[in-house]
Amino acid sequence: MLKLGIIGTNWITEQFIQAALATGNYELTTVYSRHQEKAQALADKYQASETFTEIDRFFAEGQFEVVYIASPNSLHFQQAKLAIAADKHVIVEKPAFSNPTEMANITALLSNKPNLFLFEAARHVHEPNFKAVQTAIQQLDKVQGAVLTYMKYSSRYDQFLAGKEPNIFSPRFSGGALQDLGVYVVYDAVSWFGVPKALNYYASLLPNGVDGRGTAILRYADFDVTLIIGKNATSYLPSEIYGLHETLSLDDNAADLQTVTLHQGDKTTVLSTPPLDNPMIPEAADYYRIITENDRDAAAAAGQLSRQVNQVLYDLRRSAGIVFAADIEEQK
Repeated sequence: MLKLGIIGTNWITEQFIQAALATGNYELTTVYSRHQEKAQALADKYQASETFTEIDRFFAEGQFEVVYIASPNSLHFQQAKLAIAADKHVIVEKPAFSNPTEMANITALLSNKPNLFLFEAARHVHEPNFKAVQTAIQQLDKVQGAVLTYMKYSSRYDQFLAGKEPNIFSPRFSGGALQDLGVYVVYDAVSWFGVPKALNYYASLLPNGVDGRGTAILRYADFDVTLIIGKNATSYLPSEIYGLHETLSLDDNAADLQTVTLHQGDKTTVLSTPPLDNPMIPEAADYYRIITENDRDAAAAAGQLSRQVNQVLYDLRRSAGIVFAADIEEQK
């Protein structure tokens, strides 16, 4: 049983808590929030024994072994540094870090703490249907390209239109469509096809400089992969992967992967299995296994993929002229 500490009290935090508890391998002990009433409400709901409103005390005094970080994107770096210094395993929500400099700094810190694990919580790569797609791609005679879509209207865009700047649409907090929903399709592309040889992101920028939606083109040796992402509009297009005589169709979007179908002429074969009610259960189970079995090979593979995705995200947004406060900070 791993003792779990939590940073953040939003819906995704609760989903991860529920997933972790459902595995039977975690005990929620510690909750951090800047607001005591929110921390206490979450602690009471899941029987956590302690709450903190000061981040330094949370890491110094909290009785937990692994921390799940679900704070705004720009805060991940400093909080992960504190966790490593306090000898805590880290599960950090995607995108783990704002740029490759932050990623490299964390990697260097971890090299001095070989007993610790850090995971980027890209939950869909742990799901059976993601792996079904990966296997099907490997069995294609020839890959000729793909279109991967994840565009979903965010209620927080209404706040943006009303003159506010919610974290997810703020360059101060490393926000925007690419850094949110785009992470999923970049993980898809890099996992299934590798690191592209060239890329470009054609972004629809909001007045504050972050992207509301956009189209990315990833160029490989023999094909292109198109990524369609957005948070200020909704797409109902399926995602598709093109072989020579086959097409893989991913219904809904390229992150949730509800149904995966292989089309071969008039023949169709469903490759997917019904998804779990809580899609974070497979990742919580994987993190527990890797930590308790000290599976350094699995951790190294996950870390390499995370670094590759981080670099692709950075290169894409730089191609679109998107600059975060974290980028300016790294240059000082």
